[in-house]
Amino acid sequence: MGKKKISNEQIVTHLGDDYKKFHGAVVPPIYENSLFIYETFEEFTEAMESEHSNYLYWRGTNPTVEIAEQKIALLEKGEKCKLFSSGMAAISAAILSFVKTGEHVLSISNIYGPTTKLFKYLEKFGITHTNINSKKIDVIEAHIKPNTRLIYLESPTTMNFQIVNLPEITELAKQKGLHTIIDNSWATPIFQNPIEFGVDVVVHSASKYLGGHSDLVGGALITSESLMERIFYNEYQLLGGVMPPYEAWLLMRGLRTLPIRMKAHQESASKVAAFLETHQTVKKVNYPGLTSAPDFELGKRMLKGYSGLLSFEIVSKEFESIREVINALEQFNIGVSWGGFESLVLSPNNGQNYEQLIENNIDPGLIRISVGLESEEELIKDLDQALLSI
Repeated sequence: MGKKKISNEQIVTHLGDDYKKFHGAVVPPIYENSLFIYETFEEFTEAMESEHSNYLYWRGTNPTVEIAEQKIALLEKGEKCKLFSSGMAAISAAILSFVKTGEHVLSISNIYGPTTKLFKYLEKFGITHTNINSKKIDVIEAHIKPNTRLIYLESPTTMNFQIVNLPEITELAKQKGLHTIIDNSWATPIFQNPIEFGVDVVVHSASKYLGGHSDLVGGALITSESLMERIFYNEYQLLGGVMPPYEAWLLMRGLRTLPIRMKAHQESASKVAAFLETHQTVKKVNYPGLTSAPDFELGKRMLKGYSGLLSFEIVSKEFESIREVINALEQFNIGVSWGGFESLVLSPNNGQNYEQLIENNIDPGLIRISVGLESEEELIKDLDQALLSI
């Protein structure tokens, strides 16, 4: 395609499908073979010299997986994408590619819980970690240590959905010689392209909006060609968390409708958030798409739209009240993850972690919902009756 501008819709529907190569099949086949053979040993040894761009073994490059990777890389305005067996596999590979024993990682505000657990796990290898709740650039700079090598963030942030000033942080990182990684699962490449703001590596949980049907687990890592080549031969191949072809095929199917689905999620979530903001039992709604959101103006500079994941804080901080609301919901299923067709609900409050929530800048009365593709009128009606139950 060269430098010719191509729409997101064109990327997800046709890019890389190569109908002639696949005998006219409108959907590319699933290459389930574990290895690829060559006619001569000379061809084989030549391919071995650049395994990242040749088909040799499933654990390296696979035609089915490669098509999905091409689509995601272009959607994210990056040069290369590699798909992993889970979001955490992608996150782990990205982090480990930049740090070693004796070095330090700085994370900003609220991030995905398992990522925080990974940072704690890495302490056994002499890699330290600091998390700060502030998004202010002077506070961030003050926490950079001589051995800091990486800044890790999410925007919007987990649970609170606050916007982080990406250009400000990437400029600081470059001044200090640091790399940056962002988890862009909330916004998707449809609504935010962090690489355009100077971020080095973008990671996704493909289990969320990219897949969109709650039928696959996967992760994606997008970065420059030079960084990806290094990651390919180290963290990608050696740790082995690669995406199987069938999951890549499912992901490809989900990508076909990503732009349409994100518009639908945004439309419904905006109406749900506006309703919650006026409800007598709700004191605060955390959704960057609301004009009342503290980061609304900053969000307009970072984001092209808003997804369907948000949270709200009920007046009562008691676990019993949260339990009653969640159990009273009929249209929202109780479960982890988000980004699928179904609406989901959960709360970080488990009745025994009040102080920990306060320490992590999370209101104990917070309830998180993922607005799916059901009728927003039915979802609003359901939320209303559940909130009035307390």
